[in-house]
Amino acid sequence: MNYAGPTEETPAYEGLDLVPFQGLRYDPERVGSLAAVTSPPYDVVVRPDGLLHLESADPHNIVRLILPQDTTPDVRNRQAAATLRQWLAEGVLTTDSAPALYVYEQRDGGLLQRGVIGALRLSEPSDGVVLPHEDVMPHVVADRAALMRATSANLEPLLLTYRGDGSATGAAAVVERTARREPLLATTTEDGFSHRLWAVTDPADLAEIRTDLARHQALIADGHHRWATCLRLRTEHPSPSPWDYGLVLLVDTARHPLRVRAIHRLLHRLPVPEALDAVSPHFRVRHLDVPLGEALAALASAAADGNAFMLAGHGAFHLLDRPSADLLARTVPADRPEAWRSLDATVLHAALLQHVWHVPEDSPEHIAYIHDTAATVEKAERDGGTAVLMHPVREEVVRDLARQGVMMPRKSTSFGPKPASGLVLRALTP
Repeated sequence: MNYAGPTEETPAYEGLDLVPFQGLRYDPERVGSLAAVTSPPYDVVVRPDGLLHLESADPHNIVRLILPQDTTPDVRNRQAAATLRQWLAEGVLTTDSAPALYVYEQRDGGLLQRGVIGALRLSEPSDGVVLPHEDVMPHVVADRAALMRATSANLEPLLLTYRGDGSATGAAAVVERTARREPLLATTTEDGFSHRLWAVTDPADLAEIRTDLARHQALIADGHHRWATCLRLRTEHPSPSPWDYGLVLLVDTARHPLRVRAIHRLLHRLPVPEALDAVSPHFRVRHLDVPLGEALAALASAAADGNAFMLAGHGAFHLLDRPSADLLARTVPADRPEAWRSLDATVLHAALLQHVWHVPEDSPEHIAYIHDTAATVEKAERDGGTAVLMHPVREEVVRDLARQGVMMPRKSTSFGPKPASGLVLRALTP
């Protein structure tokens, strides 16, 4: 799907409109620990292992809201809504006394990321204010929309990026000043990341942030399905309403560059021998009997010279590279920019999934999208499927394509670090 939108060089848009809200936050006195009630975003949780681990970490873990478990979708969503109401009634979750924007910091060793969490006015891609770079899967949007309707809440923030001028002015200045104060909360999650959160309530600071951000456009780094969900639900509620806004974390990547990682594919019903038989006429195939780290290094080396993929499962790794020009000419659409046509994700979906392996990319029964590399390989080995390991694309390629209005294949990138779910929520009804 393509769209035409303005560029940051020739703006024809009003810019980002970020407003404060009264956050819902866990009462530290009512839970085992703040770390124990957080979760990665819903689509990063590896199921069922990661889901069970989070559920057992604390009876109030946010995963019970973002990924409720029961027999049918309707029952699951009603359960999430009932759980949210119960936690509010019991004081497990409490509402902050004043509307605020929230400065959020993540730190892991030498990595430091800071941004601002707030309610962002929703806009269509054609407005050129918030730029998506990936298409979405309709069944996932429908699932997230049903959950949001039931709970009437933004349960976890999207991750958006914008490009400041690199100086500590405007929003960046407020972020840096705020981070020198005592935080509302501080915790360290089991992945080693430390998290700190501050509330910004001073009218002058709020105005400084809002004025600065109004000059910028943003790229959706993580949360395309949640953004599409918010846009869908906005049409169901007469404006003006809280549904005109969505919960986001905005990060200035001129000051805090994000990491870009790949999202891997797990082909449930395609054993590795069958995958290799089908692909060998079209790619060079090399068997690698090496540890995962060495396999990824080989993938990175091959990807520097062109399209490359690593198949895992059946006890070994197989490196695919040097796709045939004939296959690419027959399968990759010619009406897109060369930067899009040469993406690994484009070649994977257009050539391999559709034409070589005949795997429907929208079918959860056939394909899963997994962020964790080791988990993808382990599930392929355990279940007898094929893991397709990807090499990440550069952020500048993603942003340039988004400004041209060109969608990348779905699940092409994984920007991070992603905000932890469970630190602050936003209610959509009183």
